[in-house]
Amino acid sequence: MRATERASARRQLDKRLNTLRNAEELARPPRGWVRAIREALGMTAAQLARRMGVTQPRIVALEQAEARGALTLESLEAAARALDCRLVYALVPRQPLDVLVEERARRLAQKRLEAISHSMALEAQGVEPAEESEQRERLARQLIEKAGSGLWKEDA
Repeated sequence: MRATERASARRQLDKRLNTLRNAEELARPPRGWVRAIREALGMTAAQLARRMGVTQPRIVALEQAEARGALTLESLEAAARALDCRLVYALVPRQPLDVLVEERARRLAQKRLEAISHSMALEAQGVEPAEESEQRERLARQLIEKAGSGLWKEDA
């Protein structure tokens, strides 16, 4: 995938995820969504078990696993269907994807330039701060345009 295609894909994905940016409101209840919805509906664990075709102790284990964050998506999907709910699954970046890529490129550019700057300083060929900033931004743009997955290879 080319850089322009990746940038377009990031923008489209960000647009879709934008409605979930304040996802803190959707944080899992302390005892889990399955139990919260089941109890709000007035359904017993035995009744949910019958709807799912499992035993009542399995529902208790399922709810405990969800509360611990150890429930599989498959089990959660089955519980959602039995509760007449729809499972919504998403990873919501804390910042827009373009911002994450730009910050990563700047950190990587800074790291690469620091190594060069150190060598140049040893040779008394230092660079002015304004020029260094311009170089960092130029290198960051180059990294974004052609790096793809290479942007994530080095620790920065």
